[in-house]
Formats: sequence, structure tokens, C-alpha cells
Amino acid sequence: MGFYERHILPYFIRVAMQSRNLAAYRARVIAGAKGRVLEVGIGAGMNLACYGPEVRELIGIDVSPKMLAMARREAGRRSVPVTLMEASAEAIPCDSQSFDAVVTTWTLCSIDDPAAALHEMRRVLKPDGRLLFVEHGLAPEAGVRKWQDRLTPAWKHLAGGCHLNRPMRTLIENAGFKIERLDTGYMRGTGPMTFMYEGCARSEHPWFMDGAPGR
Repeated sequence: MGFYERHILPYFIRVAMQSRNLAAYRARVIAGAKGRVLEVGIGAGMNLACYGPEVRELIGIDVSPKMLAMARREAGRRSVPVTLMEASAEAIPCDSQSFDAVVTTWTLCSIDDPAAALHEMRRVLKPDGRLLFVEHGLAPEAGVRKWQDRLTPAWKHLAGGCHLNRPMRTLIENAGFKIERLDTGYMRGTGPMTFMYEGCARSEHPWFMDGAPGR
């Protein structure tokens, strides 16, 4: 990891994630979080203010020590018990079937292996647990998709691996989730590149039926 990724990119991401356009998405998605919750890609902790009293414990993971340091400062202002860990979404260091909800907000776009990460999220969810998500990704119009494909190679180098063109619904469903609610559309004020996927999903069948080893 170079100087840019360690010292500049975390602040670039934090500023971008403070956009007022994102606030309503955060509030709607996190309103469904209850019990013991895992947030994957907690970043600078921008979601922490949205968690309510129905959340008894929050575990947040991120691969960036700099982002986690920002999140720790934010967590100190909140009443929800928060534990932060430096960890990859592709190898979540938590027991299987131990969370009531997993939250991911604008995270799957930048994970190296989103399929593996989603399988891990499913593994740590209880049988009746829910995946709560808001992500940006592949647009439905062919013309927009063409530009997403063209811009992604350069954009991901500037934005910490962020892909503009990942098919979020397909990724979630192929990981063994059944989507219960999905709202899509372009985010206002950001141009045609930002097509949003917001919703919740449950596991279609127990994760261990996939044949993958667990913890």
C-alpha cells in the first residue's frame, strides 16, 4: 500500500461519504438494524449516528487502519457499544451465525472479491438474519453501462478500488441471498454514473449447504 492509499485516500473517502445526498440512504437502510450487528467496511464511522437503541452491539470491520482511527473517534460519541477490527470482508473474523444483521453501505464496489465477501456475510448471519445494503453499481441503460465500463479502470485507481459497473443485484443473489426489498435509481446531483441499489435480503438456505468450511 503506497503513500496515496495510506495517507490521502482515507481523507478523500471521508469527505465523499459526508455528502448530504447519502444521508437519506443511510437512515433508511440502518433503520432495519437490530440486535447484534456487523458493519462491513465501516470506514470513518459515518453510519454510527444512524444506529438506534434496538442495536445492542455493533462490530465494525475495515481494512484501513487510518479509517478505523477515524471511526474510533466517532464511536466515542455514541451510546451503542462498538467494537472495531482491522479485517477483510473476504475473511470475517467472527463466528458463524452470530449476527442478527449485516450492514454494507457503498462497500461492495471496492472489495477485491465481492462474491467471497458476500458468502462470508451470509455465513455470519443467523438463519433469520438480514443483509441491509445500499450500494452503487451497474446501470440498466446500455449507454450508461458503456461509460461505466470505460471509466472504471481509471476510477478504481483513484478511488481505492471502487468499481462503477458491478452488477449488485446479481452478486447478492448469486451469493445465496433472496432479496426481499430492492429500490433502484440514479442518485440526485451526481450525474448518470451513480446508479443506486438499496434494500434488504435474507439467506435462501443455510450457508453450510454451500459446502464451504466455516468457523
